[in-house]
Amino acid sequence: MSERQLALWDPERFAAHEGMRPMRAVFTRQGHIFTTGFTRMSQRELGLWDPNNFEEPVALQEMDTSNGVLLPFYDPDSSIVYLCGKGDSSIRYFEITEEPPFVHYLNTFSSKEPQRGMGFMPKRGLDVSKCEIARFYKLHERKCEPIIMTVPRKSDLFQDDLYPDTPGPEPALEADEWLSGQDAEPVLISLRDGYMPPKHRELRVTKRNILDVRPPPGPRRSQSASDAPLSQHTLETLLEEIKALREQVQAQEQRITSLENMLCELVDGTD
Repeated sequence: MSERQLALWDPERFAAHEGMRPMRAVFTRQGHIFTTGFTRMSQRELGLWDPNNFEEPVALQEMDTSNGVLLPFYDPDSSIVYLCGKGDSSIRYFEITEEPPFVHYLNTFSSKEPQRGMGFMPKRGLDVSKCEIARFYKLHERKCEPIIMTVPRKSDLFQDDLYPDTPGPEPALEADEWLSGQDAEPVLISLRDGYMPPKHRELRVTKRNILDVRPPPGPRRSQSASDAPLSQHTLETLLEEIKALREQVQAQEQRITSLENMLCELVDGTD
């Protein structure tokens, strides 16, 4: 009791599994409690319990003699529970119904390497365009491997039977409303407009021309409008330089001609 408020807890406990090793538990859509644990002989087992009657289990199944703790991941939309054991290299999944035997074995996914841990993607993160119903993240020694489970369908349309309305991110109640005693069902959303990746575009490899990286040419300028006229002194200097170059070229030509004549005379004299 604090701040003139009386807090009442009504805890209950029961021996779901007789073994001394760790147990795990999740609540199901039907209001039952699904548990995983060990027997007195250290065999792994799973159980389904009614919270109103813990004396007898609704269902109890023995699994195997492995030492890894079974981690249950429950999907309330499909009522499928996935069991991932630490150190195992497989994922087993069961469907929970209200008809006997209540826990129905579906299938087993097997891989080569054992798993050190496992993560479960929320339903809103699945790819509905590929009929993806579950995605796990398997922890290896040095990497994390995604494991995707899909239901093959021929149609590309949205599959309503695979994706019923699921709880969204918006809370149904605020904290003050819940503390005042109110209760409400989760706010459901449709996955019809969920994540759909864009279509794969065709990739083409082309050789780039080095001239393509040049900057675009600027606007052409008018010579009369943009270029300033040269001064008279500059023109005279250029003309003098051109005249000197011409005289030098003529002198070189005359010298070359004189040398050629001398060479011819020497050749004729030797003959």
